[in-house]
Amino acid sequence: MSEAMNGAEVTMMDVGGRTLRVATWRLDEPGEHPPVLFFNGIGANIEAVAPLAEALSERPFIMFDMPGIGGSPEPVLPYNPFTMSWTAAQLLDRLGVDTVDVMGISWGGGMAQHFAMQHAARSRRVVLIATSAGMLMVPGKVAALSKMANPRRYIDPDFMKRNFETLYGQGLGKSAGKGGHMARLKPPSTRGYMYQLLCMLGWTSAPALPFLLKQETLIMMGDDDAIVPLANGKFLEMLIPNSELVVMEGGGHLFLLSHKDESVAAIREFLDSPASRDEERSAA
Repeated sequence: MSEAMNGAEVTMMDVGGRTLRVATWRLDEPGEHPPVLFFNGIGANIEAVAPLAEALSERPFIMFDMPGIGGSPEPVLPYNPFTMSWTAAQLLDRLGVDTVDVMGISWGGGMAQHFAMQHAARSRRVVLIATSAGMLMVPGKVAALSKMANPRRYIDPDFMKRNFETLYGQGLGKSAGKGGHMARLKPPSTRGYMYQLLCMLGWTSAPALPFLLKQETLIMMGDDDAIVPLANGKFLEMLIPNSELVVMEGGGHLFLLSHKDESVAAIREFLDSPASRDEERSAA
């Protein structure tokens, strides 16, 4: 087991016609909290966000590498948000999990939105981190986006180091966590990376959010994010009926790591807050 995966059970599972590398934390331990189903950012393997699963130690966690990412084999066929949400639901069935709290960061925030709408009955609450409504978004800085679309940021360590601050903002670029984060990244395959890019091509949640995303939703954004500017979080807050926005001051795209303590505290407070009347009615 990787040093970045302390406490995780990691297995290869055949799910919905795909083989996926799956990591779970504390899934078989007794507890009062539903598991967290986490969707990662584009090209990022499970290890990149493993510290969050370790920090929220009172909750079970479920993560998986997208096809061609991390330890999951290359995809044969492309996929889209609908088919991958279905695959994630099939994974929950295999793991014997009914209800989850859904989280996603960046690209994975789009998947989290789609999953919560497509599988509303299985999604208790939603946490959206440094993300947008898809194609209807305020774009980031051109310099950052051009590097974001280049798989060299994973394949070439020197490229990553040279462009880290451009990609992720000063919020993490000068922090002590910079080297540790890069050490956790594993290069995706070119096909895996491109299929992940294509998955969200033309997708937007904006028209559906006011009507289909009814869960209590926490939106977390950094005010120094060069990839997904803060305006996108404000747009999501406007569209999602039961949502609240938390802004990490000085946070770049990876404020989840640079502002770890504040981020974990905000997530924990949100997930532990009393159920609203809407949630109580849905549970009934």
